[in-house]
Amino acid sequence: MAEPLFDPETETIDPFYRGKIRIIQSKKGYRFALDAPILADFVRLEPGEDVCELGTGNGAVAVMLSLKPFRKLTAVEIQPDLAALALRNVALNGLQDRIEIVEADFREWRPGRRFDVVCSNPPYIRKKSGFLSSSPEKSTAKHEIACDIREIMMTAAGLLEPGGRAYFVFRSARETEFRGAASGAGLSVRAFRRVLPSAPEPANLFLARLGFAPGLEDDLPPLVVHGASGSFTPEAEAIFEGGPAARGS
Repeated sequence: MAEPLFDPETETIDPFYRGKIRIIQSKKGYRFALDAPILADFVRLEPGEDVCELGTGNGAVAVMLSLKPFRKLTAVEIQPDLAALALRNVALNGLQDRIEIVEADFREWRPGRRFDVVCSNPPYIRKKSGFLSSSPEKSTAKHEIACDIREIMMTAAGLLEPGGRAYFVFRSARETEFRGAASGAGLSVRAFRRVLPSAPEPANLFLARLGFAPGLEDDLPPLVVHGASGSFTPEAEAIFEGGPAARGS
């Protein structure tokens, strides 16, 4: 199969998970960060499940999830250029039979079906706060320009099967808003994990698994990204190498 069009002047092809996957990324536009592999590792999937990702960007999380078992993954992206790039990343990794990219505003998208799992790495920064990037791609990915957390939760709830699961990574400073948006959509947090840049520092991100059925919340041990020397902790290193993600456990 011919390799998808790649422009070395404006793009890079980056190997990830020890070369198990490759991701085409814009040199100046949106590029995935630490939160993408952390979310992909946190998502638990079973064979035969149908998955939906809201706001796939360049398709990085969807491609990372391909190391796990599922029947079909549908990834939705509102920005045409990023949706096209996600399509190329799916083709680059030979995943056309498992991953479908849909260019759409997920608030208006009507697939006519529900999913076993929904996941998202949504914009973290509130509308009209923070500084917008000179790159519209980056601004839309990081700021609540095209959607906000309440709309994401309502969409996730509308797409989930009654016994389904939703996985998110979000900013710790907005935990109260996140929980309120989830509750307003009829979802409850079933598992919660804080992400610390290093052990002495407070969490800057968190991971959450949501579902419809109320129940006890499983407070998981925090994920510490960097050790005292500044290098990745063994757990973080394993995540970035694709060990836990490959097992899908």
